[in-house]
Amino acid sequence: MEKIHRRLDNVHGRLLTLIEPLDKEKFALRPAPNIWSVAEVVHHLCLVEQHMIQSIEQELTQPPKRLPLLNHLIPYSLLVGRRVRRVRAPKAVEPLNPPPKETVIENYNRVRATIKALSREHGRKRLSQVVMKHPFLGAFSGVKAIAFVGYHEQRHYKQIQEIISQL
Repeated sequence: MEKIHRRLDNVHGRLLTLIEPLDKEKFALRPAPNIWSVAEVVHHLCLVEQHMIQSIEQELTQPPKRLPLLNHLIPYSLLVGRRVRRVRAPKAVEPLNPPPKETVIENYNRVRATIKALSREHGRKRLSQVVMKHPFLGAFSGVKAIAFVGYHEQRHYKQIQEIISQL
């Protein structure tokens, strides 16, 4: 789990470095009507991560499960981390009315600390026995779910770079 935590910390830190200098207006500004603002992207990241935390916690109350071997071989880093294909966010994680910049960043840091604490508490072995369902990627383990958070964040880091260049 330490390798996953290092990756989470790395992308989280880079994203914070990218967004913290933005003033509140630029942070909340959409460069075009069909493009999210930086605030909406970071709020979306919080919603996704909070959803993952809730799903993992729910699955931890269930008996251990096993995924088919092929599910372990799916390269989520390639499927999620790259921005090759645009995917519409499910309703549950659409960033409607994000809070002010300070609150978005506080929430972003809070959910990250929570998911890392959850993974430390339960460990790789138990999290590998948790089966999650993703609306686009299918079933994956709790370990892969936590790794997914970092790849998803990397995808949106690139999106934020694009947004900032358009402002």
